[in-house]
Amino acid sequence: MAAALRATAVVEIGTGAGVSGLWLLRGMAPEGVLTSIDVEAEHQRAAKQAFAEAGIRTTRARTITGRAHEVLPRLTDGAYDMVVADADVLDLPAHIDQALRLLRPGGVLAVPRALGHDRVPDPARRDEVTTTLREVARSLRTDERLVPALLPSGDGLLLAAKR
Repeated sequence: MAAALRATAVVEIGTGAGVSGLWLLRGMAPEGVLTSIDVEAEHQRAAKQAFAEAGIRTTRARTITGRAHEVLPRLTDGAYDMVVADADVLDLPAHIDQALRLLRPGGVLAVPRALGHDRVPDPARRDEVTTTLREVARSLRTDERLVPALLPSGDGLLLAAKR
């Protein structure tokens, strides 16, 4: 997706060990910068090490340790080609509100694991995480500012392009 967008500015909410960041950087334009946010400093260190081992220039990845709901409001409106919201599901609604502010027209929001380990399609599942994922999908589907698509492979990838 980053390659299709010719992305030069991507926000990743949830760094993990840097695996998704490596794939994003690989798809981004050579001058592109990934901004990766995670509450765990250990995750940031692991990602930086993975980026260095992959030969990624330090100027291409900026890692910010902190809570996304505190960091995202400090980022520039309409300045990003893509936002990947891959953190705590219960925080997704707030992250999506910020992501839509950050995306430029034509930019894409990506929500990995949108099928919640196959719980979302099961109407009998009513736990908080599953309910939140359903509400997120419903809100993106009905938001006139977006063109959403759900890719059902793996654990699901919910994409929404900003009009």
